[in-house]
Order: sequence, then C-alpha cells, then structure tokens
Amino acid sequence: MAQGRDHPKPGDLIEIFRPMYQHWAIYVGDGYVINVTPVDEGAPSLSVSTTSIFTRKAKVKKQLLKEVVGNNEWRVNNKHDCSRTPRPVEEIIQRAEEWVDREVPYDVLGSNCEHFVTELRYGERVSDQVTKVVIGATAAVGGIILAGLATAVVKGFCGDSSRKERKYY
Repeated sequence: MAQGRDHPKPGDLIEIFRPMYQHWAIYVGDGYVINVTPVDEGAPSLSVSTTSIFTRKAKVKKQLLKEVVGNNEWRVNNKHDCSRTPRPVEEIIQRAEEWVDREVPYDVLGSNCEHFVTELRYGERVSDQVTKVVIGATAAVGGIILAGLATAVVKGFCGDSSRKERKYY
C-alpha cells in the first residue's frame, strides 16, 4: 500500500491520487473506508476507467483502505473544515454504513465519489474537481469567444485584406 502523510481517524476524508483525477473515500476505522465506485462490469473496483464518465450507476462499498489505494498516494484531506462544520463522527459513520452495498445514481459532474463523501461529512455535496473543470472549460470557451470578437473588431477597423479591391470603369 502506498503511504499517506497522515494517520486517518474515523470520519476523515481520504483523497487518493489516481492518474488524472482524485478518488475520494471516507475513513470508518479499523483500516476500512467507504467509497462510491462506478458500476463497470468486469473491471476491478479500484480501476475506474473512462467508462466511469458515461456510467449512470455506482455501488457503495466498504473496503480496506490499502485495497482502494493500491499503489497510489493518498492523504487525509478534510479540506472544508475551515468553512463548514463537520457532522459528529458517530453520525458520519452511521450514515456511511447505511449506504454500503447499495446502488446509487452516478454522474461524474453532479454525483461522484467526492460529492458522496462531502455529503456524509458536511451535509453538503461539494466537488472541487468538478468546479475546477467547469471553471476551466468556461474560461476556455470565453477565451475562444473573446478571440473571435477581437478578430471581428480588428477586421472591422482595418478592413479585410483578403478582399481584392475592385475597380469599376
């Protein structure tokens, strides 16, 4: 198992660094986490492939942290504790345990593993990964629109040099 920087306590959010994204779980004690894994027939639970982008179902699983982490790095990341009040640990664990072995709706942008664990800890569904992607995509589209507008303005002021001047006699 790859090592994290912290020793988790029950109710802690666990951030697992996968290639190209972070997977999230909630630590429930005795080496176990509860996490949402997209339903992908035939794929091992810690292998979340590109099909997870298109799947609409997931399963809540209770697994050993070391199994979920595999060879990836991880850390305790209760990142919203400074801006949100965590629920009592007993309530977090009880709510998490109630979800185990249930199939849940899954949507990478609106109902993913990070949304699941932040809902358990804080009572709010938050995904900073999704926020970053949406802001990045919005900025990219905005940049394209601005570039198009700038081109139109420049052509308007300078004229289109690609047009040949016609002389009428």
